Amino acid sequence: MNINKLKLKTAGILCASAVALAAVASPALAQEPSTTAIDEQYTWDLTEFYATKKDWEAELARLSGEVDSLKAYEGKLGDSAKSLLNALDAQSALAKELYRAWTYASNIRNTNLGDAEGQAMVGRLQALSQSISASQSFMAPEIVALGEERIEGFIQQEPGLAKHAHSLRDTLRQGKHVLSPESEKVLSLMGTALSASENARQILANAEIEWPTITLSDGTEAHLTNAGYTLHRAAQNREDREAVFDAFWGKYKDFEGTLGATLNGEVQANVATAKTRNYDNTLQYFLSGDNIPEEVYRTLVGVTNERMDVLHRYFELRGRMLGIEDLGYHDIYPDLVKTDLTFPIDETREHMLASLDIMGREFADKFAEASSDRWMHVYPQPGKRSGAYMSGSAYDVHPLILLNHQDNYNSASTYAHEWGHAMHKVLTNENQPFELSNFSIFTTEIAAIAKEIILQEHMLEQAKTEEERLFYLGYALEQMRGTFFRQVMFSEFELAIHEAVERGEAMTGPRMTEIYGEILKRYHGHDKGVMNISQREMIEWAYIPHFYYNFYVYQYATSIAGAAYFVEQLKTGGDAALDTYLAFLKAGGNDYPVEILKKAGLDMTSPAPYNAVINRMEVVMDEIEAILDKRG
Repeated sequence: MNINKLKLKTAGILCASAVALAAVASPALAQEPSTTAIDEQYTWDLTEFYATKKDWEAELARLSGEVDSLKAYEGKLGDSAKSLLNALDAQSALAKELYRAWTYASNIRNTNLGDAEGQAMVGRLQALSQSISASQSFMAPEIVALGEERIEGFIQQEPGLAKHAHSLRDTLRQGKHVLSPESEKVLSLMGTALSASENARQILANAEIEWPTITLSDGTEAHLTNAGYTLHRAAQNREDREAVFDAFWGKYKDFEGTLGATLNGEVQANVATAKTRNYDNTLQYFLSGDNIPEEVYRTLVGVTNERMDVLHRYFELRGRMLGIEDLGYHDIYPDLVKTDLTFPIDETREHMLASLDIMGREFADKFAEASSDRWMHVYPQPGKRSGAYMSGSAYDVHPLILLNHQDNYNSASTYAHEWGHAMHKVLTNENQPFELSNFSIFTTEIAAIAKEIILQEHMLEQAKTEEERLFYLGYALEQMRGTFFRQVMFSEFELAIHEAVERGEAMTGPRMTEIYGEILKRYHGHDKGVMNISQREMIEWAYIPHFYYNFYVYQYATSIAGAAYFVEQLKTGGDAALDTYLAFLKAGGNDYPVEILKKAGLDMTSPAPYNAVINRMEVVMDEIEAILDKRG
């Protein structure tokens, strides 16, 4: 019943990997799509959702026939506690089956974005969702009109309302932003239109742009799709990296105007909706759904800017380790330490399983069983969505994980991340009813990144040589750069373009490039001689799909801070710390995320967690520099 959830879109359903933010954070995640046949065991089995597409079609037809069923409760929510319960139960039942149908359709589409059938399936679901949203648009205004005293009385009278209590209180909390029934219906009918910009960008970037192919110094023909770029930008040969950047960003520059128009469409829709709902600004609107104080966002950005010297120290260390004095943006992605370590998917699972001793036997056993089933689509293929995510909206079925696995440590870390999401969903669904199972990205990213850090700590313990240790320490540094500093940089850009539109400024592709370039230069110490940022890469904003997910990426930064806190507690706090952490995972969405974390001992409104993760970065750099100094 969250009034801010107007769009049934990817961001509301999927939990994307921090290292997979369109390959935003770390060395290559997705490789050039393979055209070879993929073993069935490395693809997901969707028959547990629907045995065939015909069964999905039948369910879609049934749900379409239920669209107007909720209207039977209009004007009757206040008749009695039982009437209110019946209406909310009917709403939940419809939503649960809609999410199941969406999970099936969207994951079929995401294995081949160029396939018209998958696109059509998703389009039909979005249209149906819009109709259902419109049919229940009367509910929030009616609940607000009943008032707190009446609603609380109903909750006390009817035990069945317990699972709806948090949602009811949340609707009352947002009461001043709830519009008339007629206006709510109009906004509900805008759902598909509000997704149009994102959908256009997805198809253009993943299926329609003709990406260039270049020949690298070793003779490799590098096809620079989004996936190919994430692989070849980490080339060891510096001239190759420059050539990759020239070709790839040059192609994005060709579409600067179109991609600027699609992102501007998203921003304009966001600003208009925030104003319509009487929020002070767009940031407040998007944070209010999870009741996140603006203080969290602004404290995060403030602390990060105060400690930018730590990020610049990292870049200087990177230059030292790579032997490069004139560091450029194209020098960010090569591994700091060369390694011949490989991480095939089956070995990755074994490493993950071994690292979970810290989580207790029951948790490890649950992971062992789940990860042996066909919950994953593992390898790249033509047209497949780039990056990685966990799709867990189908309450009565298991989560799904999309990967683009290649046999390197980055892929292993991504595997740990997505299984962190999946196990969070498993524990939530086992301990919460459907109505309280929709956890926030704010909390589940902590669960995911914690598993990355746990795997990282395990691999450091297993390191056999100084070189291996340097490799994992270097990866830890890059994770903190990519998941903390880089995401805060994205958050600043996202806030800047929304605030510019709120001031009435025209927002075009070139203007976005200018704004992004200014922020990019500041974060990378361009004016201080730390790293050169050229005009070429200032178009990078066009490459980041998460800017269509609307004040989403800051949660990666808050989450690595929270994850580092919990892992440290697990290492030192014994059984009590494990019980606290498992209780956090089992809580799902039974309270606001900031409150769930406070119960677990973590205050995300304070500077402390952000300073802690930056301090951890300094400790890792101290250890690396000590090894390098010893070597002379």
